[in-house]
Amino acid sequence: MNITIAIDSLKGSLSSLEAGHAIEEGIRRVYKDAAVNVRPLADGGEGTVEALACGMGGTLETVTVTGPMGRPVDCQYGILPESGTAIIEMSGAAGITLVPDAEKDPMKTTTFGVGEVIRAAIQKDCRRFIVGIGGSATNDGGAGMLQALGYGILDRDGNQIPPGAQGLAQIASISSEHVLPELSECTFRIACDVNNPLCGPKGASAVYGPQKGADEAMVQVMDRGLAHFAEIAGKWNPKADPEFPGTGAAGGLGFAFLTFTSAVLESGIQIVLEETKLREYVKDADLVITGEGRLDGQTVMGKAPVGVARIAKEFHKPVLAFSGSVTREAAACNDAGIDAFFPILRSVVTLEEAMDPENARKNMADTAEQVLRLIQAVQPMQAL
Repeated sequence: MNITIAIDSLKGSLSSLEAGHAIEEGIRRVYKDAAVNVRPLADGGEGTVEALACGMGGTLETVTVTGPMGRPVDCQYGILPESGTAIIEMSGAAGITLVPDAEKDPMKTTTFGVGEVIRAAIQKDCRRFIVGIGGSATNDGGAGMLQALGYGILDRDGNQIPPGAQGLAQIASISSEHVLPELSECTFRIACDVNNPLCGPKGASAVYGPQKGADEAMVQVMDRGLAHFAEIAGKWNPKADPEFPGTGAAGGLGFAFLTFTSAVLESGIQIVLEETKLREYVKDADLVITGEGRLDGQTVMGKAPVGVARIAKEFHKPVLAFSGSVTREAAACNDAGIDAFFPILRSVVTLEEAMDPENARKNMADTAEQVLRLIQAVQPMQAL
């Protein structure tokens, strides 16, 4: 039997690869000689660095950078040496979880640290980048990142504007005189699963500003600041397009990547599925197994397990899914290519007990074992 496993992380419990290997353990209790391929899976958000770096023979690096509030933070990123690819989650350098609730203020939070991570990766000979931009604490249009890469985002006196959205209204000119020379050799695949424009009622400030600490008055100031930034950027690069879907992602970071680097915005799960070459493993599989921490009605809205299922159905492969919990709305997964799904909880326990990594690993392995025993009972292995 040939089985391909690609399961997303169970956040706070098991990484993608840990969950996959737990399923493999359960499979081998039933089919000792099965060919089992455990592939990393993520959707471009949290866990992408670990999944891709560890699952594709890469390394994990840690660099100290400027955090969103200006204080140093340690940011982990991945490197795939063979292709010179760096895998970065912007939230590791400028994420909302790095800002205490009492300090949330998108007028001050900066993406400078994101640029510092890119610089560090360039210094390690990376020229190809996969960047997840979810979970940001910022609304600076990516100005901080650009400054860290050597761009001059300058006021009328020729000085760099201050960090955060507060500085955007002061922009008078943009200079590339001191940009890191290697940046022109770099390409960026940006994992972006929102289609917000930069400005306006559906823009970065209006839609995401409040969750970052902005009140209504602040939203208006930030929106005008981003519009001003876009106007000046348009003079520097006539192709700048603040209406392009996704430019409003991560407080305008999508706009900065598109306007100032060689970048494309893409679905996070599609990037991961292509980079991991999952199709090559699925096409020869007898069975495909996927899953995530919680299967619900949102799973079918472009999340990782359904991405796996769609590939499997291209090759007419059966698909099973395991998850920490399921809701009634998860039934929609059956219409999206997941033939059957199974929660792994085996008794009534507290949330803390359910999420304990060792408990989760055992539950995953035990559930996989019983499901494979069912397959063995109703369909002899030689028929698969």
